[in-house]
Amino acid sequence: MTRLSVNINKIATIRNARGGNMPDVEKAARDCEVFGAEGITVHPRPDERHIRYSDVRAIRPGVKTEFNIEGNPIPSFVDLVLEVVPDQVTLVPDAHDAITSNQGWDTIANMDFLKETCAIFKEKGIRTSIFIDPDPAMAEGAAACGCDRVELYTAAYAEIYPEDPEKAIAPYLETAIKVRELGLGLNAGHDLSLLNLGYFIKNIPWTDEVSIGHAIICDALYMGLEATIKAYLSQIKKNSLHL
Repeated sequence: MTRLSVNINKIATIRNARGGNMPDVEKAARDCEVFGAEGITVHPRPDERHIRYSDVRAIRPGVKTEFNIEGNPIPSFVDLVLEVVPDQVTLVPDAHDAITSNQGWDTIANMDFLKETCAIFKEKGIRTSIFIDPDPAMAEGAAACGCDRVELYTAAYAEIYPEDPEKAIAPYLETAIKVRELGLGLNAGHDLSLLNLGYFIKNIPWTDEVSIGHAIICDALYMGLEATIKAYLSQIKKNSLHL
């Protein structure tokens, strides 16, 4: 069944807005696991506007499920990942000034760089995932880079879904089928929510993991964090029952 990894960046954003240590990011990571999350995701950026490099180091020992670090593999990020040794690293082509992730890798144009980067992490025993747009050619390029998984960038799916679910899922299903044929694992993330998650899982039930942060924290403002995580887990379970 698809695993739910909770991205806790937004919890750090709230803390950083005021200073101090409220909310406590380390405690939030532990609590998410207690509430049922099957993984914790962090995305440190060079300006440390949400998760800081020091947070990553502090959180790592307390994660009992799966720890996923995502980000642009600039030298400081590579050094951090090799120091912390998460279960998974997700390579994302973020510009330094990006508000949030806004595209997947061109795995063909960047193949030499991605091959080298994947080899560095795999030598350390870290599962490596490459963030891609829904394009079978990009999946083929990712496989040639030597990664273990790809993560589908689901922003376009979330945008189109309310008006036309079938149109929204079509390129993702095509790419997911190619990913499975290539023997890669499949993750998905960005703008997935209680509105659209179930349909995605129902149509692509071999998705290994979804990483969700912003929507979970928004829902938690009204529902509470524990109830929200359980609601997302319920969506995954309910839409996986046809397997």
